[in-house]
Amino acid sequence: MNQAVRIIGAPTDYGANRRGVDMGPSAIRYAGLADELEEIGLRVTDAGDVLAPRAEERDPDAREPSVGTAKFLRETEDVTGQLADEVADALTQEETPVALGGDHSIAIGSLSGSARDAEIGAIWFDAHGDFNTPTTSPSGNVHGMPLAAALGIGEFDGVEWCNAPNLREGNVAIVGLRSVDDAEARAIRDSDVTAFTMSDIDDEGITEIVEDAVSVASAGTEGFHVSLDLDWLDPKEAPGVGTPVRGGVTYREAHSALEIVAESEALRSLEMVEVNPILDEHNETANLAVELAASALGQRIL
Repeated sequence: MNQAVRIIGAPTDYGANRRGVDMGPSAIRYAGLADELEEIGLRVTDAGDVLAPRAEERDPDAREPSVGTAKFLRETEDVTGQLADEVADALTQEETPVALGGDHSIAIGSLSGSARDAEIGAIWFDAHGDFNTPTTSPSGNVHGMPLAAALGIGEFDGVEWCNAPNLREGNVAIVGLRSVDDAEARAIRDSDVTAFTMSDIDDEGITEIVEDAVSVASAGTEGFHVSLDLDWLDPKEAPGVGTPVRGGVTYREAHSALEIVAESEALRSLEMVEVNPILDEHNETANLAVELAASALGQRIL
């Protein structure tokens, strides 16, 4: 991990039915992300936000024939392309990119940029698999598809703008699954992705699971990307998310997981998504995102 960090906002709200996640980057910044990272000795640059047209100004049903019926595909391509360029440039400048969403569709850009010039892995901390395609998705919302898109699953096969080069299924670990559609579950089982459910965490403990995930994401790669959806945590800990699911990880489990990520010294890029300040309580979820980012980037009690 580099000792310099570049914060990049991607204020999208294309992938969810409950509006407000486009304000997530502002909420996380307001919660003091830059100051927190500087306090642990990192040099921080805030690159501002990529340009993201408001969903109300666009037609969600404008189609890209090669991909199908997912919503806001043209806007997603535009925003994630910008984000990919920023992430790749940060890495070229020996900065660790920290992307702030926005809905989880931004991961298409984070992964593409991080994998542009290196073999990478990915650890996906999320209640959901994000492995749907336009065919399997019940809603058509792209925030449920970014991992499938980056890996070229289904209709995303060969779609250059969303496929992450140098990212292989065998180097992807999903941690904390507890809400997966039937077709999506079959696709995950049929893939080479490693998936750990909340039941696995209950049985084996967060430490063993995350250490296994780090091993998967690190094997034969030049580092890994961490995608942290705040709905990974239990809603009692993170109330301000777009798609809350009961039974998530605890506050301490989340910190332990990100501390293990930092100890691996293999973190290449990081994103935090789905913070919705409209649904939050006193910016609690954004404050939590700041704390978890600091843990991932090296903060320790002693």
